[in-house]
Amino acid sequence: MEKFSQYRDKGSGIAPFLPIPPEPKGLQLPFHIFLFVCRVPLLLIFAFSYFAFLQWMPIGVFGRKASLWCILGIPGIWWIDLQIDGVKKGSLAQNNARLPQDGSIIASSRASPIDALYLAAIFDPVFAATYPYTRQVEPISLFQALVRSFTHPKLHPSRGANLVDLDVFLRRNSNRIVVVFPECTTTNGRGILPMSPSLLTISARTKVFPVSLRYTPADVTTPVPHSYYTFLWNLCSKPSHCIRIRIAEAVYNISKRQIDPAIAKSSSLNANYLDPLVSDGAASDADTLVGSEEGEGPTTKEERAFLDRIAEALARLGRVKRVGLGVKDKVDFVAMWTKSQKRR
Repeated sequence: MEKFSQYRDKGSGIAPFLPIPPEPKGLQLPFHIFLFVCRVPLLLIFAFSYFAFLQWMPIGVFGRKASLWCILGIPGIWWIDLQIDGVKKGSLAQNNARLPQDGSIIASSRASPIDALYLAAIFDPVFAATYPYTRQVEPISLFQALVRSFTHPKLHPSRGANLVDLDVFLRRNSNRIVVVFPECTTTNGRGILPMSPSLLTISARTKVFPVSLRYTPADVTTPVPHSYYTFLWNLCSKPSHCIRIRIAEAVYNISKRQIDPAIAKSSSLNANYLDPLVSDGAASDADTLVGSEEGEGPTTKEERAFLDRIAEALARLGRVKRVGLGVKDKVDFVAMWTKSQKRR
């Protein structure tokens, strides 16, 4: 993989776009083949039934969540390790306010199609696609969110796309949680990419919950486009998978001019001690990691600090580092990766 060394972060050496190789099966290969053969037909049939029929039927929130949990359970995704900042294990019932609620935003890491599926099974949210050079988002369905985990990264929305400010989209869906993936593309889960500027349009009162999802084994990530067969094999050939989900305290967009003093104070108190503190006389140490200044990127110190807080929270929750590589770098990486695969 030395020929892809240019797509390693210069500071940390992390290569966020390289696929994670699966563990060797050895003598257990026949057992893994048996699991794969048994699970794939069930998974495809149930997924087709849900996305083609069940999701359009009046089955309610409980019915949708139950159906999605069945899809997750077929390949053995039933070990969930959930932790919330500031909440001790066993006391979640007394701290519901620390969970995303209707009218709030989840800013999630993005490494696998399972991200969107799991969040839908837990929160029943609506989804919006983000882009690196615009502050607007594109409303998408759960199925589109899954498919985008396998597609080529996009620097710009498609021509004719239905774009809207995130704050406007949130008001239109005030009775739902909105999920965005601010990295704008998938990674292998080993680094956090620069944030999309789309989060800068929300009001100062809107709660943004950074959410990190990591997987064991980690080879169910899809950093390379069109890895359908590899993903299915890694997903369905193992006895079980574990999802490690971490939810940070809410972050507020204090870059807005009209700021409620109570909100600003709350955001300051809720900031984790590991989050970067930006002084009045100096710019953020991670200015290059909060999104490109091309297009509609962050233009003020406050905007950069807001995106910094979200990115730092995602990195801390996932126990990884932020990287300077972005969507443009992944586009170049995918082109080189595709050429190298054709030569084999």
